[in-house]
Amino acid sequence: MAKPSREAISMASTSPSSLSPPTVPMELHVSNRQKLLKSLRQHLSNSSRPHHGFVLLQGGEEQTRYCTDHIELFRQESYFAYLFGVREPGFYGAIDIATGKSILFAPRLPADYAVWLGEIKPVSYFQERYMVSMVYYTDEIVQLLVDQYKGSGKPLLFLLFGLNTDSNNFSKPAEFEGIEKFERDLTTLHPVLTECRVCKSDLELALIQFANKISSEAHVEVMRKTKAGMKEYQLESMFLHHTYIYGGCRHCSYTCICATGESSAVLHYGHAAAPNDRILEDGDMALLDMGAEYSFYGSDITCTFPVNGKFTSDQSLIYNAVLDAHNAVIAAMKPGVSWVDMHKLAEKIILESLEKGNILVGNLDDMMVERVGAVFMPHGLGHLLGIDTHDPGGYPKGIERPKEPGLKSLRTARQLLEGMVITVEPGCYFIDALLVPAMESANTSKFFNCEIVDKFKNFGGVRIESDVLVTANGSKNMTKVPRETWEIEAVMAGGPWPLNRASG
Repeated sequence: MAKPSREAISMASTSPSSLSPPTVPMELHVSNRQKLLKSLRQHLSNSSRPHHGFVLLQGGEEQTRYCTDHIELFRQESYFAYLFGVREPGFYGAIDIATGKSILFAPRLPADYAVWLGEIKPVSYFQERYMVSMVYYTDEIVQLLVDQYKGSGKPLLFLLFGLNTDSNNFSKPAEFEGIEKFERDLTTLHPVLTECRVCKSDLELALIQFANKISSEAHVEVMRKTKAGMKEYQLESMFLHHTYIYGGCRHCSYTCICATGESSAVLHYGHAAAPNDRILEDGDMALLDMGAEYSFYGSDITCTFPVNGKFTSDQSLIYNAVLDAHNAVIAAMKPGVSWVDMHKLAEKIILESLEKGNILVGNLDDMMVERVGAVFMPHGLGHLLGIDTHDPGGYPKGIERPKEPGLKSLRTARQLLEGMVITVEPGCYFIDALLVPAMESANTSKFFNCEIVDKFKNFGGVRIESDVLVTANGSKNMTKVPRETWEIEAVMAGGPWPLNRASG
């Protein structure tokens, strides 16, 4: 074994991280397949249907940039990743419902692959690596499944097709040459498999926790190094560097939001038309929404803090309003709790703080009825988290989406279940597009102290977001970053993290 270089030893000795990428047990995906098989068999039994047929999923394909030969960095389709853990493109996967056997179908690669892209792995490599029963090539799908099928008539395929209620896009059912030789069921698999993803196993939680640990560390590093005069993209770069170099996180869970000043009121800032390129100014608040992904499993963390390291009284007012809501929701979470009720709890606490700060006036219950909370927090309180940042399963059959302002943006209206990981991300923003109509409306204008509201016109916003596991009797916050104003000020002044109350 080659000795590590002097540079590597030096970097390790000064590393701001004690973490290293954990080994990912493929038993995680074996367990996911077993969970699906049990749920699907139960569903078929409840419908008096035989346990015959195959679950068949098509993995993701590599994509080129428009008409060029530039291949974008591949990331596996999420349902396929959940069941098989395969990192390579071009695969199919099947599960025999009768026997429980798992089958991968690998693309048959051309000989010149070995020249440009490396060794062509034999099917035995994939069978061992991904712990499946059998591996064949994709051009053998028809023959293999026909041979394996033990039922009568045409072999039955359960294909993945259904609505993602976060994106309003439909999952793509598998396609291959010869599929007409099979009966196809397009309705059964999607709701069953989606529900399997809602509550996480211990093996899944370990990966989500690592993604949280490395992302929390990275947020603290960025917080320490943030200074007026920097560009927002420098904050993004520091985060990506930390999570990749110390955590092996090649993928981010989503496009980083590094918003400062009034841009912090732009909920999905950081996109191509607003690419994290503003110069940080003394007196700005920075709202950084960034989360790393490790081995498909993600994190989603938001920290908000003053660029100069010291909160003003106005900044403290808005920040603590959001922090109180964040902490109250986490304290109230447990199985059986309504997520709609948690959103309303967060709204009410924020409105109470704004009323104490003379930004709002009037009766709080009346404000809740008139949905004034949605003016300051137009997004939902949080979302399911796992292999996708917005993990599916928020609106299964029978759960209706609320229609009121703010509530209609909730990504789930479910009751909490043990094993769910859900983000808690209350916010308070000063968005002209919402404030001006509300202050002009006959129903809501009476609640606004316009003179004080005008003082916050260019404030931007505050969001505080943690990833929270629902436990048997409560919840566990998987995110560990400075939250109290005194903690943030201490860390930004050079203090260690975590720190003791005595050092605050």
